[in-house]
Amino acid sequence: MRVGVTGSTGFIGSALVEALTERGDEVVRFIRPESAATSDSVIRWDPRRQIVDDRDLARVGGFDAVVNLAGAGIADRRWNSARKAELQRSRLDATTLLISTLRSMSSSTPQLLSGSAIGVYGSRSDEVLDESSTSGQDFLAQLCTKWEDASAPLRNQGTAVANLRTGIVMSRLGGALKRQLPLFRLGLGGPLGNGRQWLSPISLRDEIRAILWIIDHQMSGPVNLVCPTPLTNAEFARRLAQALHRLAIVRTPAAALKVVLGAQLTSEAILASQRVLPSALLESGFVFDDPDATSIINEVVRLRTN
Repeated sequence: MRVGVTGSTGFIGSALVEALTERGDEVVRFIRPESAATSDSVIRWDPRRQIVDDRDLARVGGFDAVVNLAGAGIADRRWNSARKAELQRSRLDATTLLISTLRSMSSSTPQLLSGSAIGVYGSRSDEVLDESSTSGQDFLAQLCTKWEDASAPLRNQGTAVANLRTGIVMSRLGGALKRQLPLFRLGLGGPLGNGRQWLSPISLRDEIRAILWIIDHQMSGPVNLVCPTPLTNAEFARRLAQALHRLAIVRTPAAALKVVLGAQLTSEAILASQRVLPSALLESGFVFDDPDATSIINEVVRLRTN
């Protein structure tokens, strides 16, 4: 199977490329023009300028599936008007160029998996959410909605389009847990804000396994990539501290987070309450290796120790 991947050097993208390669798939990476090409299996493109290298396209040929993960990190830095514009531009420019490129190719692409996030639901307190739930109205929810809408035109050509609504991906290699581990190891970790907000995590290995499953089972529509058992921030902090044989008593006030990260990023992302279930995955028969936060944490701590 020939699989195209955008965002292939990112936290999730690099792990996906490794998994696809290990199982024998041919991976075609979409890379920036200035990036070093380590093989012929690349397509040079510039989403901001809406340019793609036609010679690369001709050399590579068609795809069996494409996974679109391109986009600037949501919580990498404080939000201001310029940063929010970059978050939107990095996703919509890449997706728009990808869709137009795939539509222009002589051979059709049977499947597209395009990135999104559970931020599409907004912060919803204790409400239980799945793929049938309505979208939210804040900046992050609107961004995810636009991101998903940008992939829709390919459906008109018979392509199965799945929108990957990813939760909090946890691994020792990156993401929120990597940043939290040092503090918790020092006994300085604890709940964020009041701790009552719901978290919907997923281990990196289940994130990648789920993407491969979606490809292999030709799934389409929105798919929540989260473990089946969401939990509160306070409970997560307790379990992480317990795995490290520490206490989770150092609470970070919401006011302090807003000073450091800004009010909007804090409320819409860091302290958002999203109690999300992976209904589409479960109904398709997918079985999680790490079905809850305890198994996710124990796996990460074990790998970190080894």
